Amino acid sequence: ADPGGGLAGRALERRWLRLGAAAPAPAPAASKAVVCQEITVPMCKGIGYNLTYMPNQFNHDTQDEAGLEVHQFWPLVEIQCSLDLKFFLCSMYTPICLLDYAKPLPPCRSVCERAKAGCSPLMRQYGFAWPERMNCDKLPVPGDTEMLCMDHNQTEPTTLPPLFTKPTRSSKGVHKNLTPLTSGDCKRVCACKEPLVFISQETHPLYNKIETGHVRNCAIPCFQPYFTQDEKTFATFWIGLWSVLCFISTFTTVATFLIDMERFRYPERPIIFLSACYLFVSIGYIIRLIVGHANVACNKDYNHIHYETTGPALCTVVFLLIYFFGMASSIWWVILSLTWFLAAGMKWGNEAIASYSQYFHMAAWLLPSVKSITVLALSSVDGDPVAGICYVGNQNVDKLRGFVLAPLVVYLFTGTMFLLAGFVSLFRIRNVIKQGGTKTDKLEKLMIRIGIFTVLYTVPATIVVACYIYEQHYREKWEMAQNCSCPGDKSRPKPDYAVFMLKYFMCLVVGITSGVWIWSGKTLESWKQFTGRCCRGGKPMSATMYSEANIALTGRSGLATSASYHKQVPLSHV
Repeated sequence: ADPGGGLAGRALERRWLRLGAAAPAPAPAASKAVVCQEITVPMCKGIGYNLTYMPNQFNHDTQDEAGLEVHQFWPLVEIQCSLDLKFFLCSMYTPICLLDYAKPLPPCRSVCERAKAGCSPLMRQYGFAWPERMNCDKLPVPGDTEMLCMDHNQTEPTTLPPLFTKPTRSSKGVHKNLTPLTSGDCKRVCACKEPLVFISQETHPLYNKIETGHVRNCAIPCFQPYFTQDEKTFATFWIGLWSVLCFISTFTTVATFLIDMERFRYPERPIIFLSACYLFVSIGYIIRLIVGHANVACNKDYNHIHYETTGPALCTVVFLLIYFFGMASSIWWVILSLTWFLAAGMKWGNEAIASYSQYFHMAAWLLPSVKSITVLALSSVDGDPVAGICYVGNQNVDKLRGFVLAPLVVYLFTGTMFLLAGFVSLFRIRNVIKQGGTKTDKLEKLMIRIGIFTVLYTVPATIVVACYIYEQHYREKWEMAQNCSCPGDKSRPKPDYAVFMLKYFMCLVVGITSGVWIWSGKTLESWKQFTGRCCRGGKPMSATMYSEANIALTGRSGLATSASYHKQVPLSHV
């Protein structure tokens, strides 16, 4: 039975069966006269050199004989299981001939090993082993003083050969065995192609537990396989830049709150806790920046990304910092929207709202704790091959939807509804105050600040959700394109680099913009008082009991008793 179930699989079997039947032991070519001649084997034309010699090490007296055998590997070359395979085969079957160098110049062992690593997994799927006659251990290594070897530059773009045409002089029966693969055929052959990592050892902890692009035991490498090295380097710089700026902004905000806590009362106090959450999120990214991508997100024993794990400790710490506090920040955003709604729409005062602060904290810290514990209990932490962090859902789309995307959508929708209701009430209050002939400058200033901060949060949060939707929708297609598409297919889908960079920027920019709330002269005055108390031993200024914003919202004096605030309209009367 054909393991692949497709025409490509049968084509592969025909070629490898013929190869196994005709596999004479290598013999030194020096036993016959060596004559340089131009390469005529179709697959090896334009390989990087023009002259070869016959007989070769496999005792092929003519290029026609060598061509008949080497073209049996054409299906592997065509599906591009390894970029080194074509060069390796040609250097073995049509070895380079140099007029001023009489010794053989075989391929380096590293070329053979790269070709074998990419193609032997596919061969095993059809029941074939890597040919013993091409044993990599028999080839020299670079720097060998007794025998030189040749390699080729993998960074240069390779030109794919045309579909196989029969050799110049072919015998009957050969053409029918060398039927070329069509684009439809090769799409039926999925293999774990480089730079993806094939897991062949049964002792591997992930053996038969993972798949990538519908190929079992195929793992994502340590670094994202779809992006160039320059893009990977820029991603590190980009994430590092914004995480440091986020840390500076949020640290300043939290420090300002700590030196003047009376200044930040409800309904705006949740902004402080939101900033504190982003402070810890930025620390998670900075840890990755300091210790490195591979030390956080990668399984260095097997050179692939972390899959479904609860460790090592560094990976878990980064996960908790980014996931737990990231989700907590979203809940504090909902609480912030709720408190603004209570103050504007329901006319609740500072202390009335503050009396429920313990419930706010319970919701903000308990829900992320439950989710984080669940992720760890399910061993669902995995590595992000782009950012180099540990998170959840990087390698499992279902967990991305359940633990990340769904909660973010719920939080964003709930918070936006409270905000819209609050804004409607603010405009209504403004009109009533204007009709009474009272100035509304302070209220309008508050509305502007709330409006700015609303935009500065909802826009990034919406973009982050959109980026996750894009990622979960197309990820399987990207993996399939990597493992199953035909070489030269220009329509091969791949992730948009800009979308990923936008996602990481928007994940951190809210922490930077949270400092908008403290950008005022009062902040400078608070720091002056603090430095005065510390350095000069001055007496602290008396803090106001209630903010001007609350007076504008409720129309009450700051001297009102706390008892009066509990007589506000209850939430059930909306």
